[in-house]
Amino acid sequence: MHDVAKPVSTKLKMRSNFGTIGVAIGGLIALVVVLVGIKALQIVKMVRTPQPMPVATVTSAVVKEEDWAPTLSAVGSISAVQGAVVSAELGGVVSQVAFESGSTAKKGDLLVQLDASAEEAQLHSAEADLELARADLERSRGLAARKVISKAEIDAAESKFQQKQGTVDQMHSMITKKTVRAPFDGQLGIRQVNVGQMINAGQQVVPLTSLDPVFADFALPQQNLAGLSQGLEARVTTDAVPGRVFTGKLTAMNSMVDVATRNVTLQATLENPDHALRPGMFAKVEVVLPEKHKTLVIPGSAVSYAPFGDSVFVIEKKKDPKTGKESQTIRQQFVRVGEARGDFVSVTTGLKAGETVVGTGVFKLRNGMAVTINNDLAPKPQLNPTPADT
Repeated sequence: MHDVAKPVSTKLKMRSNFGTIGVAIGGLIALVVVLVGIKALQIVKMVRTPQPMPVATVTSAVVKEEDWAPTLSAVGSISAVQGAVVSAELGGVVSQVAFESGSTAKKGDLLVQLDASAEEAQLHSAEADLELARADLERSRGLAARKVISKAEIDAAESKFQQKQGTVDQMHSMITKKTVRAPFDGQLGIRQVNVGQMINAGQQVVPLTSLDPVFADFALPQQNLAGLSQGLEARVTTDAVPGRVFTGKLTAMNSMVDVATRNVTLQATLENPDHALRPGMFAKVEVVLPEKHKTLVIPGSAVSYAPFGDSVFVIEKKKDPKTGKESQTIRQQFVRVGEARGDFVSVTTGLKAGETVVGTGVFKLRNGMAVTINNDLAPKPQLNPTPADT
């Protein structure tokens, strides 16, 4: 009887333990459900509650209407008004180099002297023959005056004298050609001969270039010919002299149009007193046309450039309908930009004169943001900027 009651008591205890565990698990599940519900309510409330956009500090710029003269742009190169590689006309041994590489030379200055000792010796002999022929001619003329010799003999004496004179002149010319002189004023390059060197006729001695003024050679399409004329202002810039604009005049237009490109070659003349421009430099040329037109202008830093379209942020005043408080917000406006000059760009569509746009830092802004304006450290755009490091 006692043995039968023991298994029954054990079963009751096991059932009691399972019940306790079930209650605990049920309570834990209920707690998790409550926590999840609370978190879900918080997320829904956060989503439904509008978040205030941060206020950004920006600089501003006013859209201005200015008179801009239209320009025609092209790329070209700088060339010398006078430039040549001075060469030796005759061959020989270099006996003297009378210049330093990179120095300046005046017209007629001695550059290189070739050994002319053989020609000078031949000249002495030719001069002696000339003196003898002159004496024979004078003697023949005296005899002819007394009618002692015939007309043929006097003609022969005169012919001999002329031949000897020609020989002397030829020797003088050869000696002169042994001396290489500067054909015009200019700056010398690097010498290409040395003392004692044997050179041939046509051997290059040194480049000589006149650097003030210089030419800017470029080409424009044939459809621009109607608006071009000599005397128009030409502005030249080059990467070799950053931040500097060289101003000159359009001085020459080719009489023919290139049949391959349908472009006409043009030439502008530029003053170059400090020799900043050198022949062969790549240059950007702008020809300023005489007429002017009204153009909307903004700083180039105000434009956000993108593949799908360029845009600016217009600053507008907006009043809160609930509080009546007025604030400044930005509106993204797509624009079409045109020509750039210095720090400015022209705007052909999208803006009106007098509107205010964000001047700098447009890459960090979003449409509809609230902003405050602070122009204390704003850069001042210029048509002809001169950066401090230039």
